[in-house]
Amino acid sequence: MTLGNKLTCLCAAVLLAGAAPLTATAADAGGGAQIAQRFNHPISNIPGKSLIAVEVDYPAGGKSAPHHHAGSAFIMAYVISGAIRTQVAGQPVHVYRAGQTWYEDPGAHHLISENASKTKPAKLLAVFVVDTKHGPLTTPDK
Repeated sequence: MTLGNKLTCLCAAVLLAGAAPLTATAADAGGGAQIAQRFNHPISNIPGKSLIAVEVDYPAGGKSAPHHHAGSAFIMAYVISGAIRTQVAGQPVHVYRAGQTWYEDPGAHHLISENASKTKPAKLLAVFVVDTKHGPLTTPDK
């Protein structure tokens, strides 16, 4: 099984895990994006770390406000549908389409996170490996 297939299986397993979603407020998401936690569980063989999955639904033209990620959060993002335009500080802007993945290092400064389409919705799954006793997963820029 290729790495891409393994990541796809991980994303599907997280989505199907059945954890109760916790939806963020519009102020948390910014730009019309709807955020729902889909999974949160300690990693049994890595004491002090947890696996958290967050689904982000972007309406047509929707986006998230610029933000920083938690200092302990390694993130793997998977585009479920549509296309997502993203940029982390120090990297070029990139558009990822359904089925594609990328990662972000701990403490990443996310400058752009938005639906690449003005006419169709897009959905992304962000999987965090983070300290179990973490603070906010994202902190909006001031």
